[in-house]
Amino acid sequence: MDVPLKDSDTLSFAGANAVTMDVGGHTTGHIAFYFPEEKTAFVGDSLFALGCGRMFEGTPEQYWASLQRLRNLPDDTTIYCAHEYTEGNARFAMSVEPGNPDLVRRAEEIKDKRSRGEPTVPSLMGEEKRTNPFLRGDVSPEIRQNVGATEDDDGATIFHKIRLGKDNFRG
Repeated sequence: MDVPLKDSDTLSFAGANAVTMDVGGHTTGHIAFYFPEEKTAFVGDSLFALGCGRMFEGTPEQYWASLQRLRNLPDDTTIYCAHEYTEGNARFAMSVEPGNPDLVRRAEEIKDKRSRGEPTVPSLMGEEKRTNPFLRGDVSPEIRQNVGATEDDDGATIFHKIRLGKDNFRG
């Protein structure tokens, strides 16, 4: 494609209408394609099953705003990310929120699927909202405690602490 796109542009692709979403943070110009009628989003490296991409060019504030935009998608939206990193992401997620029963269940399901060579992508946004630590730092006291966030830390600061934790995780 040679057409520059910006947030909220619409385009037709294979007979379906997509809305572009600015999801900068992994890289500054990162975009996602949301197909509302199909309840599907292609999010690249901005969001993974149980994770998110590294912050190469963006800022914590920019990335956190992008994750909030994605988190606002309906729970029944199918999320297609760019990589199958789910098993490693599950290990990190369990290290910061082991008391989340939805996460414990999902981590076991992922382990079972991967042991059989089955994919764990795509996922549903509702499942990500319940289990992905990068979408939960502002709502989970357990995550905040485990990444050293304080009561005064805003969402972007908490996100940054989670991201740094994942960047240095060796589990």
